[in-house]
Amino acid sequence: MAAKIKKGDQVVVLTGKDKGRQGAVLQVLPKEQRVLVSGLNMVQRHTRPSQLDPQGGIKHKEASLHLSNVAVVDSAGKPTRVGFRVEGDKKVRFAKTTGEVING
Repeated sequence: MAAKIKKGDQVVVLTGKDKGRQGAVLQVLPKEQRVLVSGLNMVQRHTRPSQLDPQGGIKHKEASLHLSNVAVVDSAGKPTRVGFRVEGDKKVRFAKTTGEVING
């Protein structure tokens, strides 16, 4: 299936502890149907000292969210579903709420 959410898209979280918060997509994991969003769903990892990180300690990083729990933000700043249409000879993504083409 074609990717409705891509790296760099602005998304809003629909459910969970970060509900309503927005961020940019850092990475999409299509096989797991998950997405990493910058600054959201932060978790703590206890790392032991290594050659790359001699200090070790507690590190904060983003955990993945399921694709169904995020939605693309349209030009009005509201969550929207994504559709596909052909314009000329190109297949483009568009916001279902406004009908505008989503860049990316």
